[in-house]
Amino acid sequence: MKKYILCCMVILLSSLLNAQQYKIKMAPALSGTLMFGVDGGVAVGLTDYGNLKPDIMGRVSLEYFFPTVSSGIFSIRGFGLGGYIKGRDPYRTPIEFRTDFSSLGGGVSYNFSVGNAVFPYVFAGASYMWFDPRDMNRNRLPRNAAGAYKRNEVNYNGEIGFRTLLSDQISFNISAGIQLSPNDNWDDQIAKGNNDMMLQGMIGFSYLFFRKVDSDGDGVEDSKDLCPNTPPGVKVDQFGCPVDADGDGVPDYLDKCPDTPKGVRVDKNGCPLDSDGDGVPDYMDKCPNTPKGVQVDQNGCPLDADGDGVPDYLDKCPDTQKGVRVDSDGCPMDSDGDGVPDYLDKCPNTPKGVQVDQNGCPIEKEKVTVTKKIILSGDTNFETGKAQLLPAAYRTLNRLADVMKNNPETRWRIEGHTDSRGSDQSNMILSQKRAEAVADYLASMGVDRSRLVIVPYGKTRPIAPNNTAEGRAMNRRVEVKLIEE
Repeated sequence: MKKYILCCMVILLSSLLNAQQYKIKMAPALSGTLMFGVDGGVAVGLTDYGNLKPDIMGRVSLEYFFPTVSSGIFSIRGFGLGGYIKGRDPYRTPIEFRTDFSSLGGGVSYNFSVGNAVFPYVFAGASYMWFDPRDMNRNRLPRNAAGAYKRNEVNYNGEIGFRTLLSDQISFNISAGIQLSPNDNWDDQIAKGNNDMMLQGMIGFSYLFFRKVDSDGDGVEDSKDLCPNTPPGVKVDQFGCPVDADGDGVPDYLDKCPDTPKGVRVDKNGCPLDSDGDGVPDYMDKCPNTPKGVQVDQNGCPLDADGDGVPDYLDKCPDTQKGVRVDSDGCPMDSDGDGVPDYLDKCPNTPKGVQVDQNGCPIEKEKVTVTKKIILSGDTNFETGKAQLLPAAYRTLNRLADVMKNNPETRWRIEGHTDSRGSDQSNMILSQKRAEAVADYLASMGVDRSRLVIVPYGKTRPIAPNNTAEGRAMNRRVEVKLIEE
C-alpha cells in the first residue's frame, strides 16, 4: 500500500513539473511577493495498524517568491504544523491509538502561472517532528512510556497543490502532501521493516505582501523587476534592468564604449575585444595574431617601412630600395650566392665558388696577386649595423690572405668607412670595429698582425653621394690597400 502511494506521488509530481504550457511576458502575480498562509485539513497515518483513520491537522506558513518574468516561479517556504494521527486494528494492543504531533520545517517550491491567477505548484522539504503516541484515554502507550525510542526526528515532506487569487492579496489554497518518517514509532508498535508515513489534505487562505513594492527605486515594482538591485539613478527598461543601448551585454552605466557596432564581441567594460593587444579591435584587425609589442598600422598589421613584404620586426635589412626582391629576412636576393645582391650584380650568373669584385663579376687570378686595393661592401660582407663578418666576405679575404702570405715584405692599411646616417662618433666606432674584424680574420688565416694598419674614417670619405640608397650602399665599405713606401 505504502509503495503504491509513493509511486503515485512521484508520477503526479513529474506530471506537474512537465505541465507548463503558458508563456507570459510580464512578471506573474506572485513574483517578488511574501505570502502568509493558514491551512487546515486531515492527516491519515500509514502505520502498522490496518485500518486508516483520518484525523485533524493545521498549518501556518510563510513563503517568499523570487522575482521573475517567466511563468515558472521558484519560492522558499517555512512552516509549522500540528495535529493527530489515528489508527485502529482489532488484532493489536491497544485496538486503537491516537498520536499527537507537531513539526517545524522548510523547503522549496516550483510554481507556474496559468492565466496569472491560478498557480499549481510542487514542494519538497524537510521538517523536525515531535510526536507522542497515546491511547484513546490519552494515556501514553507502553513503549512510549518506557522511553524505548526518541519522540523527535527529522522527516521529509512533499506536496502538490494550487493557489487561486481571489483578489490582489488573497488566495485560496488546496494541497495534498506526504510526510515520511525514517523510523517506525508513531504507533508505538515494534518496528517490522516499514517506516511510518502520513498523507495530508488541506485547504486554506493566504495573504500576499509587497505586491507593489519598488525596493531599488527604479520605477518598476518588485513583482515585475527582473533586476531588483539596480543602483540608484540608473536608467532601466520595462523589466527593471539597466538599459543597454548598443546591445552588447554591458549596461550603459558601465559601458565605456557605448556605441559598439551590433554583433561585435566586447570585454567587461563594453569595449571591442583586442585579443593581440595591438590597439586595433578584433573586428577591424586584419592581422589578429600580431606578437606583443610590435608596432602596427590602422589595419592591425605590422609596419613594413621599406615595403618589401617583410614586416619591420623581422626585417634584417630595413632600408631595402623600393622594388628590390628580398628573401625571408627582408634582405636583397643574391641568386648566384656571390655576396653581391642581384640589384647590384652586373654578372648575375657567376658560378658557385668563383671570387667576385664589388660588382659581382669574377676576379682574374693574376689581378689578385698584384692588386693594391680591395673594397669590401658593407651591405654584403657585414651584418646590418654590426661588425660581424658574413660568409660572403670569406672568399675575398682568403684570396687576399694568400697574396699577403706570398708577399711577406708587404704592409697593408685597412680603412673603415660608413655612410652619412648616424652621429660622427657612432660611425667612427663602427668603421673602427669593421676594420678590426677584417684584420682579425686575416690574422686567423696566418697573416702577421703587425703588417696590418687599421684606420677608421667613419663618414668622412664618401665615394658616392649620400642622398641615394645606392650611394649610401657604396659608402658603407672596408678598403684594404697596399702601403707603398
